[in-house]
Amino acid sequence: MTTTLTCRKATAQDIDTLYDIIQGYAEKGIMLPRTKETLSVQLDTFVVAEIDGQLVGCGSLTRLGQDLVEIRSLGVSDGYKGQGIGKALVNSLLHEAKQQGIPKVMALTYEVAFFERNGFTVVEKEIFPEKVWRDCVHCKKQHCCDEIAVLKRLD
Repeated sequence: MTTTLTCRKATAQDIDTLYDIIQGYAEKGIMLPRTKETLSVQLDTFVVAEIDGQLVGCGSLTRLGQDLVEIRSLGVSDGYKGQGIGKALVNSLLHEAKQQGIPKVMALTYEVAFFERNGFTVVEKEIFPEKVWRDCVHCKKQHCCDEIAVLKRLD
């Protein structure tokens, strides 16, 4: 049986599944939760992955500054991990960043090896004051953050 993986911009019909995927990671403490209302407002930043028409992964691209965007809410449904879906989502988000003319893409992650395989390098998170002041200031892990910052330059 052949499966077809496609990535596309998220639509309003995807909100419930986006919420479920993100909530699964949030319950494990490895992703910030998002409400359905927040997802609705930020929907244009999301890309989803489908296998044979079933939504199985998501990720978003959030602008942090003139020359910097962050990959966030990157997740794959249980049962679909290890099939190249995360890589396809990252490639789609990197393409979007290039289209927008943004030269730097960062992420905060626990999956360093995954990002390194996709061309990112580990960096100090302090080089991203845009991220710290926008999001980290509201995070419960603010003073004990154990996520690793990664960066990929597109220029």
